[in-house]
Amino acid sequence: MQQRSRNTKTGRSRSCLRRTGFSLLELMIVVAIIAILAMIALPSFQGRILRDQTSEALALTDFVKQRVAIHYATTKAFPADNAAADLPPADRIVNKVVSAVTVRDGAITLTFGNQAHRALAGKRLSLRPAFVPDFPQVPISWICGGGPVPEKMKLNGSDETSVETANLPIACRSPAVPK
Repeated sequence: MQQRSRNTKTGRSRSCLRRTGFSLLELMIVVAIIAILAMIALPSFQGRILRDQTSEALALTDFVKQRVAIHYATTKAFPADNAAADLPPADRIVNKVVSAVTVRDGAITLTFGNQAHRALAGKRLSLRPAFVPDFPQVPISWICGGGPVPEKMKLNGSDETSVETANLPIACRSPAVPK
């Protein structure tokens, strides 16, 4: 008869010993799966950051919109520039992600800078006033980027938006062209 070798310290045979823990191959497979999942999630996360920064920039325009609306209500014309709207110079209206806010013919243009994501730095986003001709008592609607214009309203100013469509909030995106 053949004798089994025994582990002298524990008294158990080698065939009875079980390996515990993970092999290097198993560990590498888990790391590869995690890396693939991270690569899939990263673009979605970056897009979220860009849209959040764009929304943060839009919040800065609230007082600028009010000044443009007041100017339009009192003069029946849109202000030509920041001074006409009684606003500070463009490079003085800033926040964490915006380096300038310019008013030109009633349209508000944000220039991204300061601590904006590198995909937004130097890009622009326009807000244009939409109004009902001959009825100045109707409130102004603000059209962001290439957003849809409400029926029976007319836009003023030019769209200088250079931010990629995917990085804009949904309200700022161009309407889908029907096929």
